[in-house]
Amino acid sequence: MPIHDWTRVDAGIFHAFHHDWITEISRALNRGLLPADYYALPEQIAGGLGPDVLTLRRPGGKGTHPEIEPPGGGLALAVAPPRVRIRMRSEANQYAAKAKAVTVRHVSNHQIVAMVEIISPGNKNNQNGLNAFVRKAHEALAAGIHLLLVDLFPPGPRDPQGIHRAVWGDDCGADYALPAEKPLTCVAYVGGAGAEAFIEPVAVGDALPEMPLFLTPDLYVLVPLELSYQPAWEGMPAYWRDMLTAPEPRDAPG
Repeated sequence: MPIHDWTRVDAGIFHAFHHDWITEISRALNRGLLPADYYALPEQIAGGLGPDVLTLRRPGGKGTHPEIEPPGGGLALAVAPPRVRIRMRSEANQYAAKAKAVTVRHVSNHQIVAMVEIISPGNKNNQNGLNAFVRKAHEALAAGIHLLLVDLFPPGPRDPQGIHRAVWGDDCGADYALPAEKPLTCVAYVGGAGAEAFIEPVAVGDALPEMPLFLTPDLYVLVPLELSYQPAWEGMPAYWRDMLTAPEPRDAPG
């Protein structure tokens, strides 16, 4: 199923779809994609990035940090690197240097290790919203939380090279640019001192890729963005599905 042009409807319509999509992603992860010691929840974190899919480690391990005991299952980065167009490392380790980073925890001390965030118009339609989003992304990465960001909205005046450049900043390098024909972004981040980014540019009309969601700096699972997008789309009202799939109106001849 191709990515739809969500700029054709207002933010409230995308918000309704967004709600169902994060639920479908959570269900897909819990149906055998995550190792046994992990589970996902669609949840609003107070002061966090937004309504995310959270991947949490089940309590009861020997250590307090979720990366002490490597999980069974998943894909090893060294053996099977994610198939994305762009991979880059943060040479400055800027996220690890933020001593005042806030670690977000789930109730009952279930520790968050990863988050999936689908970018909403409100994250980018004003400078305060974008600044708040970027700040929380930095805090999560500094705390060692791994992120997967999916941005189906084109770059605007506040993020002219997309959400990854807004988050990664100068670590992108002077030559980083989204391909003109693929202005949307899927990007997975390894949090902590060894910060890395795995970027797959996409466009309206493309099928969504499977993207890595890291559980440790060396281990990830693939999130089925396309297979979770489809049932969320099918649950949308027919009126809005028709609106999004109708041919673009053509300008009248001058």
